[in-house]
Amino acid sequence: MAFLDGVWSPSKAGLILVAGILLQAGVNLINDYADLTTHPQLNNKKASSLLAARQIVRNFQLGLLAILLAAVIGFYLVIQSDPLLLWICVIGFVGCLGYTLPPLSFKHRGLGVVLVFWLMGVLMVKGSYLALGANFNLQVVLMSLPISCLVSLLLLSNELRDYEVDAAQHITTLTVKIGYEKAQWLYIGLLVMSVLVSLALWLFGLLPTPYWLILSLPFLIKPFRLLSAEPAARMALTPATARFLLLFGLCFALTLVQPILIGVFYTFYTNT
Repeated sequence: MAFLDGVWSPSKAGLILVAGILLQAGVNLINDYADLTTHPQLNNKKASSLLAARQIVRNFQLGLLAILLAAVIGFYLVIQSDPLLLWICVIGFVGCLGYTLPPLSFKHRGLGVVLVFWLMGVLMVKGSYLALGANFNLQVVLMSLPISCLVSLLLLSNELRDYEVDAAQHITTLTVKIGYEKAQWLYIGLLVMSVLVSLALWLFGLLPTPYWLILSLPFLIKPFRLLSAEPAARMALTPATARFLLLFGLCFALTLVQPILIGVFYTFYTNT
C-alpha cells in the first residue's frame, strides 16, 4: 500500500520484514517459558523432563534476543518516521512479552486471539506503512482488517488443535474458556468476516476488485472439514489454515497491484 501511495524504500522494507520475523520468532520461542511450572511432564526429575526444561529456558533466552534485535530495528525506524510509530512499537513489544509472561499473561486470560488481531494484524500493517515514511491514513487500517481476521484465525486454529491438551493442563486459552463448539463458530465467523470486509472494501471503492480472492476459496474446504475431526486428525488444522492465509494474502496483494499490472501490460501492448 505504501508503494501504491508513492512511499517506498527497499532498505526500510527489508528492515521491517526482518523485524517482523524476529518478533514472531521471539514470541514463539518464549511461548512455553511461563508454563514451566504448570506442565506436569516438566515437573518431575526424569532426565527427559530436565532436558525439555533446559531447552525451554534456552529457547526463552534466544526469544528475548530476537525481540531485542527487533527493538533495535524498531528504534532506528522510529527516529526516521511518524512519532505515532513509537507508540505502535511500544504496544507491540509489551504485547509480545506479555503474551505468555506474567503479570500480563494474555494467553492464559483467553485474550490471545484478540491480541493477535491487533498486534500481528492492524498495528503491524499500520506500523509498516508508517515506518516506510507514510503519514497516518485510516484507509490503511480498513484495508488491514481482512488479513487481521485471518492472522487471529491462525492462532485460533492452534487453540482448536490443542483444545484437549490445554484443557487437561488448565491452560485457559480462549477456546478452553468458551468451549470447543463456540470456538468453532468463532473460527467460521472470522473466515466469513474476512470475506465480507473484503467485499465491503470493494463496494466502497477501496479495493479494485474482489475476483482474485475467489482463487483462495477452495482452500477453505479442508479447514472446514477438520473442524469436526477427531483430535489426532485435527493436527492438520493449523497447516491448512496457514495455507489459506498465505493464498488469501497473495490474492489480496494481487488485487491491490492490479491497476499497476494492467498499466504495465497496456504500455507493453501499445509499444509492440
